[in-house]
Amino acid sequence: MLAKAAGLPADEIVVDLEDGVPPGEKEAARARLGEAAALGTLAVRINGLRTEWWRDDLAAVGIRRPDVVVVPKVESAGEVRAVAELLPEGVGLEVQIETARGLAEVERIAAASAGPLEALVFGPGDFAASMGIPVLTIGAGAFEYALARISVAAHANGLQAIDGPYADLHDLDGLRRAAAVALGHGFDGKWVVHPDQIEPVNEAFTPTAEELERARRIMAAEDGASRLEGDMVDVATKRLAAAVLARASHARGEAR
Repeated sequence: MLAKAAGLPADEIVVDLEDGVPPGEKEAARARLGEAAALGTLAVRINGLRTEWWRDDLAAVGIRRPDVVVVPKVESAGEVRAVAELLPEGVGLEVQIETARGLAEVERIAAASAGPLEALVFGPGDFAASMGIPVLTIGAGAFEYALARISVAAHANGLQAIDGPYADLHDLDGLRRAAAVALGHGFDGKWVVHPDQIEPVNEAFTPTAEELERARRIMAAEDGASRLEGDMVDVATKRLAAAVLARASHARGEAR
């Protein structure tokens, strides 16, 4: 898996030391971090701060020096600061919001005075379990409230908002719908758990040629309030168009 992941066209590869590794294999997994690589950003997800493994995970991260550390099941700003204080210089931080308590604290988590903090990542599986939502597939369920609140907290503090995975590997249409919902809430991307999911998610978060052309026409419209193809266009509309063009630049790899 490490060898295959190194060549995948994903913006970020997350090497998992948490849920993907049985308790008896944590040490062996840490020892293999040196084999991890990515075409884009390389991240390592450590174990949560309420486990016995997270400090050893961070020690291993200090040797491998990935681009980013992902912290699961974060429930307070203090947890963000505890990890940030131990991170090697230059390593970024992403935190997962995946419990009811984490969502209740998300604004304070996003505003934590932790310089490395870059993104809030929604964890739909553990969140559904913490809420008692009766689903058996990670990513299934109704999460509009959680998505909206995470997105607002992230963008209010200059962070990225990233949606979690959709685990039904055969349901690419369901994956596309989930990605569209996240995009509609202002999310910047979505995790995937299989290579076949990369292209549908990239497509969902990349503006179409028609959207780009319309955005360019809006930007070229007269200043003030005017009419374009039946729509009222003003300064706010131009801000929307600029955001679409910026998202296209990110999709082409011009910015992370």
